[in-house]
Amino acid sequence: MDYQGNDFYCDQVLSGKVKPRMVKEDKACLAFYHTKPFWPVHIVVIPKLHVPSLTQLGSYSASDLQHLICFVAEVAAMVENQYGAARVLTNLGQYQDSKHLHFHINFGSPDEV
Repeated sequence: MDYQGNDFYCDQVLSGKVKPRMVKEDKACLAFYHTKPFWPVHIVVIPKLHVPSLTQLGSYSASDLQHLICFVAEVAAMVENQYGAARVLTNLGQYQDSKHLHFHINFGSPDEV
């Protein structure tokens, strides 16, 4: 798939057009394996509501953000417990390919993929 839009997560994942391999889900958040992994273990966490980025939260509330961060921490702990380490990353501005707040939780080196 060669997606060219600016919000892959709303346009493709949340719409159901792409069905990624799920890791965890609740009423507000979704965690799934990246569709084009950069690391050997590469999980993406997104809010189900559209939020542009960590620096552009719009009307996303402090309690919503707290819930998302706790969700990210739970998924990161799962990776850390299984592999002994984990990274949590979010991109901003020009580094952010998809203009939807998302966190990458990963383990390993890109050259291992």
